Amino acid sequence: MVRRARGPVALELHCAAGPAWLCEADGEPFPCSVWRSLPMDDHLRGVLLAVFTLFLRPAIRDLRGQPDGPTPPEIVERFLWFLPISDEEARATALRYR
Repeated sequence: MVRRARGPVALELHCAAGPAWLCEADGEPFPCSVWRSLPMDDHLRGVLLAVFTLFLRPAIRDLRGQPDGPTPPEIVERFLWFLPISDEEARATALRYR
């Protein structure tokens, strides 16, 4: 659990899986605003990188090609929001994870 100003947040409730990749707790596109609002430091960034890269391949598979759905580079930017990643890097990462 992570403690925030409003009280503790149970991150395990804010999870998702394909094919829609919506947060089960609040219905937002996953990772939701609860994840995105975590206070970031190098340690957390490393942990998130290890975990969220595991979601890339199935998320790209599930979300690409859906009507009005995100492109593979947009999916990379969505799931790796905590990294300073350029559009070119997102495209290269998306190609690698297809």
